[in-house]
Amino acid sequence: MPAELQSTSQGQTLILTLRNPERRNAIEPAMYAAGIEALGVAESSPDIRSVVITGADGMFCSGGNLQRLLANREQAPQVQAQSIEGLHNWIETIRTYPKPVIAAVEGAAAGAGFSLALACDFIVAARNAVFVMAYSNVALSPDGGASWSLAHALPRQLATEILLCGDRVDAPRLHTLGVVNRLTEPANALGAALALAEQLNARALNVLASIKELLNEAPQASLTQQLGMERDHFVKNLHHANAGEGINAFLDKRAPRYE
Repeated sequence: MPAELQSTSQGQTLILTLRNPERRNAIEPAMYAAGIEALGVAESSPDIRSVVITGADGMFCSGGNLQRLLANREQAPQVQAQSIEGLHNWIETIRTYPKPVIAAVEGAAAGAGFSLALACDFIVAARNAVFVMAYSNVALSPDGGASWSLAHALPRQLATEILLCGDRVDAPRLHTLGVVNRLTEPANALGAALALAEQLNARALNVLASIKELLNEAPQASLTQQLGMERDHFVKNLHHANAGEGINAFLDKRAPRYE
């Protein structure tokens, strides 16, 4: 069975499932392109309010295909560069996506699979899930935004340990460190991710998009710049129809019905 990214939906949530049974859901260039395309369609769809990325058959993702990497060593360097650009375009699409994106992790998230999970807004993981940046184990450096994501999420010493040592890190430790949002019992990560998505689906999409944009801009902005952006987003959202619905629903003690 060829590697593929399966696209399904449950309610208002798009589910993207990594499926590559022969290589433990390793990701391939066609999957990067399919991921970008699926997110583009979902972004413009009023029926989709959130996205969950998961892996098939109890495994999130084993990372890149090492056999393909070996073959690429016989090609011009630009071949691998173009492949990584495809992955990076997908990672950046997820990071800047205006709707919430949740990773549901069972089994292992290794290498680029770990990078993919880190690109999401939330990580929901089974207690027995493991995460590993195995690049240094095979004399490679990270890709998929791994160094950026870990440097922003963790103190330098911890990010260095994960990337240089290449050891497995279990989900409970990452939960303690604040990288994993929610722990579940084994085989329950997707269900818990969908429950979280349902909670988010009930909120105003324009506000979720504003919050994501503000969080993305905060690391490189000065306080004055961030205050200005918060002002602009607040005013824009106050004058959106959803704010009228939200405030009136709160005052009327009823559930809001957002656009």
